Amino acid sequence: MDCRGAPRPIDRPAHASNSVGVPTAPDQNTPRQTAPRGVPPGHPPGPQPTLQPGNLPIVYQSARFVVIDKPSGLLSVPGRSADKSDCVRARVQAMFPDATGPMTVHRLDLETSGLIVLALDPEAQRALSIQFEKRRVQKHYRAILGADLPNDEGVVRLPIARDWPNRPRQKVCFETGRPAETRYRVLTRFGDRTRVEFTPVTGRSHQLRIHAAHQQGLNAPILGDALYGNPSTAPRLLLHATYLRLRDPDTDTPIEIESEAPF
Repeated sequence: MDCRGAPRPIDRPAHASNSVGVPTAPDQNTPRQTAPRGVPPGHPPGPQPTLQPGNLPIVYQSARFVVIDKPSGLLSVPGRSADKSDCVRARVQAMFPDATGPMTVHRLDLETSGLIVLALDPEAQRALSIQFEKRRVQKHYRAILGADLPNDEGVVRLPIARDWPNRPRQKVCFETGRPAETRYRVLTRFGDRTRVEFTPVTGRSHQLRIHAAHQQGLNAPILGDALYGNPSTAPRLLLHATYLRLRDPDTDTPIEIESEAPF
């Protein structure tokens, strides 16, 4: 099936607007945590992690879930083969041996670094997963793109489908793809490179990478992207999950968590 479809240009507004990716000012009463400080003041400490080699940095910890700063090159969940058993979930399970349930709330690509949430009991996993599924979690990413973008902000809307013959790649497909939307904002420009903030509205696999690289998107691959760009442009994929705003599954209190991009 031909999945190229008719050209669908992205929206590229010339001026700032809340409707095109400028985040609403955060609630000043919202607890904010920045990596890697651990348990925020005023919150009861959760179960203490077992210290061992391979521990991951804990950015936020409560009695029922933790937020980890995932390094690039580490799987979120185990792969199918035995040599792919090392992952965030396995390491957090080792750090919290009393944790139960599936633990995984959402995932980051192998090459992407940054904030990832894991639950410590089944009920917390369900409650947090629903927040992600219902798009109640606000997420920001930082990336460096291999081009000087013509606009300061905008929205990319390109549907994404699995590219079965070329797994694990995904592709833009107007016939079978699922709707995908990414807001972007330029942070800095340096030569033919642009540092941007991405705010995904949907959460499709490889969404930010495809929307950055595709010619009907930004036409500017993320540096170091081995699937959709040129891996020789950086020592790793320059994409980092920097910000999460979610609600505590017990108190419904909004929580903001941040992690500095390492590039």
